[in-house]
Amino acid sequence: MDSAPANRRFAEDIAVKFPLLSDWRRKAVKDYGVYNEETGYGNRATFVIDENGIIKHIEEGRSAVDPTGAFAACNLFDKKKTD
Repeated sequence: MDSAPANRRFAEDIAVKFPLLSDWRRKAVKDYGVYNEETGYGNRATFVIDENGIIKHIEEGRSAVDPTGAFAACNLFDKKKTD
């Protein structure tokens, strides 16, 4: 739900090469089931989605703040594609 500029800066800070979704209108958080009606915000979550649109990994909660889990999932996914 962060703005595109905030996501761009975050991507630069953690040196990722993949795009980060800016969900300013809260559509994705609702569609993916992580929208918190009480707070009006999305719960922290990271989804790793392959080129066919299949979710390969979901990191939720506090661990989603740390990109290590998503990096590990992406590395496993890349390894499987080359095997």
